[in-house]
Parts: sequence; structure tokens; C-alpha cells
Amino acid sequence: MGEYSLKIKDLPEDERPRERMIKYGPEALSNTELLAIIIRTGIKGENAITVAQNLISQEGLEALLEDSIEELAAFKGIGISKAVLIKAALELGKRLNSMPERKRYTIKSPADVSAILMGEMRYLKKEYFKAILLDIKNHVITIENISIGGLNFSLVHPREIFKSAIKKSSAAIIMVHNHPSGDPHPSNEDIDVTRRIVESGKILGIEVLDHVIIGDGRYFSFKDEGLIV
Repeated sequence: MGEYSLKIKDLPEDERPRERMIKYGPEALSNTELLAIIIRTGIKGENAITVAQNLISQEGLEALLEDSIEELAAFKGIGISKAVLIKAALELGKRLNSMPERKRYTIKSPADVSAILMGEMRYLKKEYFKAILLDIKNHVITIENISIGGLNFSLVHPREIFKSAIKKSSAAIIMVHNHPSGDPHPSNEDIDVTRRIVESGKILGIEVLDHVIIGDGRYFSFKDEGLIV
């Protein structure tokens, strides 16, 4: 009788690659686990993790880039369909790696925020709330969409804002939202939400540098107006 190998679905949840990625993120997975997710299924006596482990141990990751689809398909447990999936994933990674470095914006003033987002946000028919995540030198790490709709504390909760900021090791954030009316002056709700988020940032050690409201060709800066100190 051949050696018995558990199917992935029979493994404890904390040992299944897909569940581990969902819980911990792709960075926590080994090369074998990542490849097993692409392969998805194994063969009789070998689950996807075992097939992936055998493929990596015999071929090596770099060889997978060089192998043709036919060469990969000939490996035990792979076949044409899985070989195509593997080559597609590798090609995406190769293209991403060869892309020119994206322009890095540095935020020095609310005018810089306006220059980046005014064109995108001034004509929106709904209120969009965004968070600009910054590194220690005020370079933009990313711009996150937090909520769509009227600005209130239930929609724009600090956990939704700071979840990404913590994950991406942001040193500071700038909040941005638009007023479809075109008038960027803050409402009482805007002021209240801003105050709560600033206080939450102090507790977490992530500074809220500003809250910029985008109107039609105009903007309002809480920092400039002394509402954030």
C-alpha cells in the first residue's frame, strides 16, 4: 500500500495554506505553501503541499521561471492546467518587478494634497473619505479609500483608518474627504470626527497631520485653520 497523505482539507486549519494566508497574510507563508495555493489539488498519495515541496526541491524557484509550460506539465502532479497557472503567476511577478519605480509624492502642505487629489475628487457626487499614509519623511506610502457616503463616526471609525496605517508601518496620516456641494468648509460632524480620529492617533502613536476637505477648486485645511495642533 502506498504512503498515505492527508488532503489539505483534512489538515488542521492553522496548517492549511489558504487559511494561513487569510489569517496572517502572504508574507507569513513559505514558498512551498504559496505554490500549493496555486496548485490547489494534489494527486493520489500526495496533497498539493507535497507536490509543491517536491517541485521546489527538484527544480528550484529560479528554474520554474526558465521551464516551459510543457516541461512543468511533465512533472508528477502538475499537468498542463497547473503548469499554466504557475507560469501565469510567475509572469505577473516578473512584470511587476520590471515596472519602473512609481513617482513618490512628498506631502509638505495642504496644497500638495490638493495637487494630488483635487482633480479626482472635486466632481464626485458622493462624499469619499480617504487616508493618505505617510512614512517618516512624509513620502506617500499609499492612499486608502476608507468610506463612501456622509461623514459620520459610524462610517469613519478609527479602526478602519488605522488598520492599514499599522499594517503598512505608517508614521503619520492625512485625512481627506470631499464635499459634493463644492463648499469645503467643515460641518460640525466633520470637526467632531476629526477630533476623535486625532485623539485615537495619539494613543496609537500615529500622528494625524491634517484633514483636508476638497471642494470645487477650493480646499479647507484643519491644520491651516488651527483645528489640528
